[in-house]
Amino acid sequence: MKVSANKYFGPMLVCILLIAGIIYYFFFSSMTGKDKTQYLYIDQNDNIDSVLVKLKDISSEHGLFAFQTLARHTNYKEKIRTGRYGIKPSEGAFTAFRHIKNGMQEPLNLTIPSVRTMDRLAAFLSQKLMLDSTEIITALNDSAICRKYGYTKETMPCMFIPNTYDIYWNVSTETLLDRMKKESDKFWNKERTDKANALKLSPQQVITMASIVDEETANDQEKPMIAGMYYNRLNTGMPLQADPTVKFAIGDFSLKRIYNNMLFVNSPYNTYRNTGLPPGPIRIPTVAGIDAVLNLVHHEYLYMCAKEDFSGTHNFARTYAEHLANAAKYSAALNKRGIK
Repeated sequence: MKVSANKYFGPMLVCILLIAGIIYYFFFSSMTGKDKTQYLYIDQNDNIDSVLVKLKDISSEHGLFAFQTLARHTNYKEKIRTGRYGIKPSEGAFTAFRHIKNGMQEPLNLTIPSVRTMDRLAAFLSQKLMLDSTEIITALNDSAICRKYGYTKETMPCMFIPNTYDIYWNVSTETLLDRMKKESDKFWNKERTDKANALKLSPQQVITMASIVDEETANDQEKPMIAGMYYNRLNTGMPLQADPTVKFAIGDFSLKRIYNNMLFVNSPYNTYRNTGLPPGPIRIPTVAGIDAVLNLVHHEYLYMCAKEDFSGTHNFARTYAEHLANAAKYSAALNKRGIK
């Protein structure tokens, strides 16, 4: 008896669709099942087992099974690439595996912080990137490396402009420093360079002054006034006498008051003992602080003292007698609040 081919077509089609559905479900449907991009961080110590453990926290069961299957039938475990990999909600295991296997990572937004010391910068970078803080600080203190980029150990903070940059998580220390140098050169465009030249200051001197201005106030509107005062002192050969430089020299940034005995600390950063700018910045200044120096207000003030209302702003004075009167008011306010 002759059997019609149509008799098997239906069941075969069902089987094909079923297999296609299974393949799609495991390899092409959302690997994570989440509505936001999930990130997988693979470092130099990872192997296939640790990668799978990390994936377990962000992947669905079927997605993890598919990834394991693909890894098992390729040479992935012999060529694991470090990096930060984003798995989008719409991506299946096949796409995610291809990206991870080929090292197609996603950059992160790294915002350089306005910190006071290179130790703190190194600690921050090691938290955000696949870098060791000891390796970073060693590089920043290496005279040869600093010289390569046109800086000294003291001026190296000038190279770090506190903006936000797209950068790969597994960047090397050398590549990071190359990038920061490139961004610094870009920041110092013709307009900023011309303004610095007009003040007869180098970019490094501008940044050093900006670091002091930033320490004096968080009020961006007042910063050009403070910059103008320090510029006046610099031009007259008067010591800057900036309290923040004393804190930096002592190494205690928690000080609320600067007493007379502190002014004699033997340090090139102590602007009470030394005239001119300190040898380098006392912090990585903000962009607002840098631009405040470049756009400083030209006035005749030589002195300033924090206002007694603790508003974070200052009373300015042309003469030392006026300054002493302002200082007395501020000292009385400190005593009233019991601040030592």
